[in-house]
Parts: sequence; structure tokens; C-alpha cells
Amino acid sequence: MQESRETDRNRFGAATSILVLIVAYGVAAIFGLPQYGSQLILQSVYHETADESTGEHGSVIGHAGGDHGSATAVVAPAFYAVIPFVLLLGAIAILPLIPATEQWWESNTNRFLLAVVLSGGTLCYYLFLHATPMDGHWPAHYLAHPGETAIQFGFAKAILGSAILREYIPFIVLLFSLYTISGGIRIEGDLRANPMTNVALIGIGGLAASLIGTTGAAMLLIRPLLETNKERKHVVHTVVFFIFVVCNCGGCLLPIGDPPLFLGYLEGVDFWWTLTLWKPWLFVNSLLLLVYLLVDGYWFYPKETIGDIERDMPHTRRLRVLGTGLNAPLLLGVVCAVALLDPSRTLSGTNWRPWMFLREIVQLGLVTISLIYGNLLIRKANNFSYHAIVEVAVLFLGIFICMQPALQILNFYGVNLGIDTPARFFWITGGLSSVLDNAPTYLVFFKMAQSMDPGDAITVAGVAEPTLIGISLGAVFMGAMTYIGNGPNFMVKALAERSGVPMPSFFGYMLYSGSILLPILALAVWQFLL
Repeated sequence: MQESRETDRNRFGAATSILVLIVAYGVAAIFGLPQYGSQLILQSVYHETADESTGEHGSVIGHAGGDHGSATAVVAPAFYAVIPFVLLLGAIAILPLIPATEQWWESNTNRFLLAVVLSGGTLCYYLFLHATPMDGHWPAHYLAHPGETAIQFGFAKAILGSAILREYIPFIVLLFSLYTISGGIRIEGDLRANPMTNVALIGIGGLAASLIGTTGAAMLLIRPLLETNKERKHVVHTVVFFIFVVCNCGGCLLPIGDPPLFLGYLEGVDFWWTLTLWKPWLFVNSLLLLVYLLVDGYWFYPKETIGDIERDMPHTRRLRVLGTGLNAPLLLGVVCAVALLDPSRTLSGTNWRPWMFLREIVQLGLVTISLIYGNLLIRKANNFSYHAIVEVAVLFLGIFICMQPALQILNFYGVNLGIDTPARFFWITGGLSSVLDNAPTYLVFFKMAQSMDPGDAITVAGVAEPTLIGISLGAVFMGAMTYIGNGPNFMVKALAERSGVPMPSFFGYMLYSGSILLPILALAVWQFLL
């Protein structure tokens, strides 16, 4: 009873907090602030389009008005500015492995403190050490110049605007919305925990990933997968393949499927263009399912004891889906909000441009409906909590800030890396997506490709289509190479561990991805990009 009351308090506490944000947004709208932000974005898009038509790349608009010059004056930050980012990656990889720090690391409060400290190190570099112009991207693209004072608040403002307001908030709101709404849906039942059952669940999740996002599909399917396999002792590999397919490789057919494709849509890629990726999508996911079937069927399943298999059989129950009457339309509403409420474009069939952050407010409003009117018993049966999404939120808060110098260095020197074929774009985008988070990494190479001559190739949003295919597939597929490559990876890891599955460490997971996923991706590159 006390646990039920606690769950109820958490539900209405979250709903109340969201309602306060919605009211605050409404007040801001009365004063015209979101509308003004949309106008700035429109001006930025107009000027960038005009620059491209005249062949002058990089002109930018400043906050105070006026053109501050050419982005060619921008100089990359010093290489030592990436030290906080390297330390953060090292902490994520190593601290869970050290007995003295393992328990300390389990606290989201401690993770948050570490993220804040290292993010502060990055901001200190821009406050005190960086001395050359740099690009800012919020609320519109502009050039930040060094000020006359010793402390460069303008640079810190530009970094926080790009990292938090432009990238992190849309990213985490989308993940939070899909995570919370899908938490109100329960697939209930306990199937036979054999290889074919697991392949079916993972395959269904891979298909759903493109329709409701990798986060939504992962949160919807991971619970029945874990419940089905609770009598088995060898479950780790099943969760790892689930991360490969459902959290990553299954999500490349629609922009809602994976965050990098969502950013591509925001940059002008047609909403339905990603459907052209169906052949590599089918190729990679089919091979992953086939490998899982062989590995589980011929190696892990025979290792299960007869007692475990016999104990599993009496507990089997048919699947039934609960909570879809309310939450399925809400998930569709999130998809529509992402597809339609882009502040850089007019709403289809109208001259109205959605206000800045209206897309995120609508998503949060849909979450509120799910929390208030959804069935509390379903969330309780799902053992729903915010622990997994909070873990993602605190870690990626630090990642998004600390990786800004790395992205700026990459953006500055990237044109000299000799990346001139779709296959090379695949490997460099994918390799960096494994450690930099795939969404902003995708954006860096997307912008780089826009500045290149497409030759005779068909272009999509100013990028040669074969090149865009390489960038898109690399960002989505290779986000599965590490836990930090994509947000849902960490969520599934956290939920599996809370269910008693001893998930591999950061490097242990990479043994799986390096030995299984990487060869399959190499085959996909050979088949579709060479």
C-alpha cells in the first residue's frame, strides 16, 4: 500500500512539474518570446540559404543585430579542451569496474555531480582560455567574438546555448516522452524462453523502433523479454542483441526512429526519405537475428539446466497488451509533434511557423495526459520508475556540454580528413557516434557534406544522396557499439540490471559489439556503400 502511494505521488509530482512548465511557456508566449525565437531561426535559415545561393558559406547572424563577419574567422579550440570529455568517458567506462567506486557510481546524484564538475571544466576553458571567434547556434546561427573583459561570458553562453537549448533539451524531452508514455503500456505474459520466442520479441521491437522510436520500442519490449527469460540463467547475450536491434539498428526507417535522423529532418531531409534505407535496414537486422538464433540455439540454450527449462514451462502465459487505448494515440501524438512542429518550417498547408519549443511542450503535455489519466496499476506492474531516464539525463547532460570542443575540432579539421566516399562517411560518422553520441555527430558530418560538391549525384537537403546514406547508416547502426552511443542503450542496461541481469561492463559490452556487430556492418558497407 505504501509503495502504491509512493508511485501515485511520483506520478502526480511529475505531472504537476510539467504543468508548471506548460504554464510558464504560456506566459512566455503572451510576451511573444517563443514567437521571437522562431523569427530568429527563420532569419538564420534565410541568410544561410542566401549564402549558399551566392557561394558564400558561413555568414552568420549575431544576437545584437548585424553581420559579424564570416565563419571562416572561426578557429578550433585547443586540443586539451577535450580533457573533461575524455575524463567523463573514462569515468563511465572504469568507475563501475573498481570495487571502491562501484557503489558510489550507482547513485544518480554522484553521476550528476561528476557531470557538473567536468562540464564546469569545459566551461572554464571557454570562460578564461579560448580567445578566438566561435560559432553559436541558439536561438539562431551567429558568430561569437571575444569580449574586452578577461572572462568571456559570451563564449560560455554560446556553448550552453548550443549544447543545452539547441541539442540536449529536444533530445531528452523526446526520450522522456517516449519512455514515460510507453511505461503506461504493458505487454503481459510469459512465453517459452526459447531462441525462437526471443528472436520474435527482438524482431518485433526492431520493427517498432522505426514507428515509435528506439526509446519507445525498447521500453515497451524489454519488460516482456526480461519476464519471459527470468527462469533462464544465460540472459546477458539476449539483452545485448536487444540493444543492437531495438535500441539502434531497427530505428532507421523514419526520423522518429533515432535521434540523428530526427536532426536530419530538422535540417531539411524529407520525412519519408529514410524509407529508402529499407534494404540495409533489412540486411543488418536480419543478420543480427540470424546470428542470435544460432548463438542462443546452439550455445547458450543447451547450457540451461533441465530444472530451469522445466520450471519455465508451467509459467508460460499468453501475451496480452494493456494500456494501449490511451497511450498508443499519445505515442502517435509524439510522432506527429516531431514531424509537424518544427520551428524552422511552416506547418504543412499553412503559413504558420511553430513557435520555438512548442514541439517539446506538446510532447510534455501528452506525457501529462498519460500520467494523470493512465492506469496506475499498469505502471506498478511494469515496476515503472524514473531511475533509468534520470541516469540517461544526468550522464548526457555532461556529455553534451563536454563534447562541444571535440565537435568543434572535428568540424574545423574534418574537411582535411580525406572523407570523400559514402563508405568513409559511414565509418568516421559511425566510429565517432560510438563515443560522442550519434545525434550531434551526425549533424557535424551532415553540415560537412553540405559544403562538398555533390557532382552529378541526386541531392537531399543539399547533400549527395549516397553520402547522406553513409552518414545516416553510420550514425544509427554504430550507435550500438557502446553504451553511450545512443540514449536507450543505457536505459535498457539499467532496467536489465534492476531485474537481476548482470550486464557487461563498458568494455565487456564492446567485446560483444566488436565481435558480432562490427563484422555485420562491414558486410553492409560492402553490399550497399562500395
